[in-house]
Amino acid sequence: MTKPQANDLSRLIKHVYVEEGCQGLPLTEQILARLDNITPVIIPDRASPEIDLGPYPQSLNKGKHHLLLAKNRGKFLKACPATKEYRCCDYQVLNVGMNCPMDCVYCILQAYLNNPWLSFFVNIDELFKELDDAFAAEPARFRRIGTGEFTDSMALDRITGLSKILIEYFKDKNGVLELKSKAVVLDHLQEADHGGRTVMAWSLNSPAIMEREELRTASLEQRLAAAGQCADWGYRLAFHFDPIIYHPGWQQGYTETIDRLFASVPADKIAWISLGALRFLPPLKAIATSRFPASRFFHEEFVLGLDNKFRYFRKLRVEMYSLLAERIKQYAAPDTCVYFCMESDEIWQEVFGFTPEEKGGIPAMLDRAGQP
Repeated sequence: MTKPQANDLSRLIKHVYVEEGCQGLPLTEQILARLDNITPVIIPDRASPEIDLGPYPQSLNKGKHHLLLAKNRGKFLKACPATKEYRCCDYQVLNVGMNCPMDCVYCILQAYLNNPWLSFFVNIDELFKELDDAFAAEPARFRRIGTGEFTDSMALDRITGLSKILIEYFKDKNGVLELKSKAVVLDHLQEADHGGRTVMAWSLNSPAIMEREELRTASLEQRLAAAGQCADWGYRLAFHFDPIIYHPGWQQGYTETIDRLFASVPADKIAWISLGALRFLPPLKAIATSRFPASRFFHEEFVLGLDNKFRYFRKLRVEMYSLLAERIKQYAAPDTCVYFCMESDEIWQEVFGFTPEEKGGIPAMLDRAGQP
């Protein structure tokens, strides 16, 4: 079965709510102009939309049609929500919104958020002040910053237009912006002046997982075509095999994806590739299986890790990692950084034959790969 076109997820938006204090902000006005077929509802600051979507998490299905334009009253720039028990890459998250119009069965946001609607933060003057202050405070520090932690970087970019603004901000900064997505909305980025400081990234998986477990996402073919187009525009690329999911035929599936990846994009354009096996907070299994009862991968055997997340047993993780790492090694350019997301030194040693500290640590490995 061929996936439907997933280019314009903004068409899912049927209702728009605007915090009173966000009226008149430039980004608010631009978004409303692009959604001129929808009459926005103005709500008090800090209020939630008064909509009955049913009980959570079933309300997530309907919630993806509702968009709230609000202010972020906390920090925009934060450290990745990692855990000290496993090796972290020192990534920084730029929080531009919450929730996602796509619907991946394994999505951790189902167990992390408590609002079913989509939120997007429009007070970007404060966002850029925060970035200015961060770069000024530590001018020698090379920063890797991404927007794809609490939402997809590109899913709604056709209506928000934020990615191009960020790309052109980063063009002369001592850092790199990573835009990570499962969407292919990027025609408006062709003329962006990126200065080599933006990495366009896609999550990839086995074709079977992408087909059955990643709903309303672009197909493998679409993602790789978009990556190739970005490479032609001078962007560097990244790919994330995360979560790697055990399923019948997983060996053939991941091998096929890796083969197709390197047949579609120039290897020397790839800055980094991450590997991370499925891991999840304990409440996620009940939430996901209630929403997606036909999905089976949550019914495998798992062990509770040091980070209080369920993981596959070490032997299976090593088996899966070894197959993917060896296949990637056959194609990857020498300076492409292939790394684990949230794994132990023991796993690094067993699969790669070294620990991160032997290479200066994961942050240093990625900083070298991220330099234009």
